[in-house]
Amino acid sequence: MEVIALMVLSFAGYIIAYHTYGKYLSKRIFKLSVDRIVPAHEFEDGLDYIPSKRGIIFGHHFTSIAGTGPIVGPAIGIIWGWIPAMLWIFLGSIFMGAVHDLGALVLSLRNRGESLSEYAAKYINPRVRYISFFVIYLELLIIIAIFGLIIALIFKMFPQAVFPVWSEIPIAVLMGWMVYTRGKSVLLSTILAVTLMYLTVIVGHFLPLNMPAIGSVPATGIWTIILLVYVYFASTIPVNRLLQPRDYINAWQLFVAMSLLVLGIIMSGISGNLNIVAPGVNLNASGAPPMLPFLFITIACGAISGFHSVVSSGTTSKQVSSEPDALFIGYGSMLMEAALATLVVIAVAAGIGMAYETIDGNILTGTAAWQEHYATWSASKGLASKINAVVIGSANMMQILFIPKTLGIVIMGVFIASFAGTTMDSATRIQRYVIGELFRDIKYKQLTNRYITTGFAVLTAAILAFATGANGMGALKLWPLFGAVNQILAGLALVVITVFLKNRRPGLSYLISGIPAIIILIMTIWAIVLSEVTYLADGHILLAVINAMVLVLALWMVGEGVLTIIKSKHANT
Repeated sequence: MEVIALMVLSFAGYIIAYHTYGKYLSKRIFKLSVDRIVPAHEFEDGLDYIPSKRGIIFGHHFTSIAGTGPIVGPAIGIIWGWIPAMLWIFLGSIFMGAVHDLGALVLSLRNRGESLSEYAAKYINPRVRYISFFVIYLELLIIIAIFGLIIALIFKMFPQAVFPVWSEIPIAVLMGWMVYTRGKSVLLSTILAVTLMYLTVIVGHFLPLNMPAIGSVPATGIWTIILLVYVYFASTIPVNRLLQPRDYINAWQLFVAMSLLVLGIIMSGISGNLNIVAPGVNLNASGAPPMLPFLFITIACGAISGFHSVVSSGTTSKQVSSEPDALFIGYGSMLMEAALATLVVIAVAAGIGMAYETIDGNILTGTAAWQEHYATWSASKGLASKINAVVIGSANMMQILFIPKTLGIVIMGVFIASFAGTTMDSATRIQRYVIGELFRDIKYKQLTNRYITTGFAVLTAAILAFATGANGMGALKLWPLFGAVNQILAGLALVVITVFLKNRRPGLSYLISGIPAIIILIMTIWAIVLSEVTYLADGHILLAVINAMVLVLALWMVGEGVLTIIKSKHANT
């Protein structure tokens, strides 16, 4: 019953926060108004700027920001105990992450739908444009390359997911055609699309597809190439033809998966078969870095993530049809992600204890199952390891609903691969926007063509992916940097929001973003410094060099933000 109580109290807290703090921010702080003309209407072009229904853009935004972040992060961070993981997810999402997401979206809505780096230059100074561009570009580069690998790994671990995931593309195109070309009902189109999607899941269950190696290129490399080719084309066609409807369909896939997990938790909890087997607090995890500050950069999505500000100011702000919708889309989707992260914590803290098969075929239960999987930091932090833990724990909890464990594994595998795919799609399109804005700013307008900028984004991601060989795993070289880069970006977005509020709202309203900015920047810079010592000691020169660059940029960015706030204070007195 303790698991049910944890879930219910957390979900109730998210709902209360939305209707209290969220609405306060919307009405009193950001003063969202239906009378303001949003970029989707002002610059409507049928390609990127397209006014969309609130529910559809919510689905697109949520699946873009979520990806595997709220799955992998909590599944690693729980090694320090489920209590600190849940406290960070719950409090971080309400008072930091959701403020960050809503603020980034609102500022982009009021600046022509431009990216964070563009309006950072406006509110702080032009130098920050180039700082933020480097951080954003590096983050998106890693995301595009690493998420291709994640999908490839899922296809390798769960070949039953291949057919359903690829089937989502024609289903999404069909839905986009029905809604935007034929003007059919969104509800009818949704029912048809989701029904078709789950039919493909059943087919995939009985039709596993294994990618063979081709020549010297293994399956992971082949899938990475295919995925990079796909995102090139997906990122150059109108957003409402594939990206948006696919994300919307995946949002419904999430609702179904979450509903199954919630029912599984309730029924398993009532039956007494589901208990928390992870330690409440575990400060001496073997080989793990110190919980402070690394918890704050390990669990990002689900609490606060800089990537969200890139999505908010990238694809989402160009599709929001009315400014007040930003509350539901920005603040609401962050809390929905926190709810997903909560279910992930339960899956790996309790679900895994129902049954866990070891490498030699033994079945462990209870605390022994958790300790087997989380024996050491090196064993628990791998991408494949964490994805597998969530899938197995979730499938265990679904069995009480008479869903065979093998089918439950397929459902979760398709769910995770689909979310990784939507994030990869969105990241590529946003990388196109960011590169195009930079070329425009430095007066190279001939290079702002979407085919050129998308090609540059995909080519550089391919170079990173295959930098270490034909298996497509080159992005793993830079993956250790991702958490710090991501949270530095979150800090930058919060600093910009703080400057915006300081200049435009009386009193101390700017502290609603200022205090979160201080917390996340202190923790992230602290983690970067500790990581730099480790990289140098271990001889990881590439990581040490790039990490040092990120540290310098972070300190520079903080200095620019502080000076701007001080100047604005003097200007207002």
